[in-house]
Amino acid sequence: MGEDEATARLSAESLRAGDPTGWFERLYTEAERGEADVPWDRGSPHGLLVEWATARELTGAGRRALVVGCGYGRDAEYLARLGFTTTAFDISPTAVRVARERHPDSPVDYRVADLLDPPAAWRRGFDLVLESMNVQALPPEVRVAAFGAVGEPVAPGGTLLVIAAGRDEAEAPPAAPPWPLTRTEIDSFAGDGLAPVDVEALRDASAVLRWRAEFHRPA
Repeated sequence: MGEDEATARLSAESLRAGDPTGWFERLYTEAERGEADVPWDRGSPHGLLVEWATARELTGAGRRALVVGCGYGRDAEYLARLGFTTTAFDISPTAVRVARERHPDSPVDYRVADLLDPPAAWRRGFDLVLESMNVQALPPEVRVAAFGAVGEPVAPGGTLLVIAAGRDEAEAPPAAPPWPLTRTEIDSFAGDGLAPVDVEALRDASAVLRWRAEFHRPA
């Protein structure tokens, strides 16, 4: 089954059932059985993350990172290689289990957790929080709460990096996820003490819009 077909089918079923995040576990389960593909399963970290980190000669020595919606762990493993003490979580137990299996000797602490109900100990606990392509998979009624939840773990002096598909304000959202974010929605990540540092609107060779946005919490 194609990536878009499985995502559309499973997300629609979850939304009808009033469970807007349940389709993630179902997708990973079907993928494990060879019945679906996980669209974001790539063999390397996200290029916009690597580009951002390389430009800053980023080092994580003595610092903590949190990866939101880690999937199979590509970005988490990259941050760990940069020296961050890295925690990565996903709402899907299957995704977390497979991430551990794929990286058996990894220093990353993989956890099952819900972005909207995270462990209290994570609040203000991380020097870098990475949100890459997750919030855009949530319907509007959940997305509003997610904007604030993503920034909660950022420590004083810390950074939130958001990577997302983008769309123009006047452009209608697609019928099924992912729902690319508008500039107004990207700006919604700023709040509760987080301030925007840089919001980049980037277009690839196919002219597809991508956001890379950096936010900072003052020390």
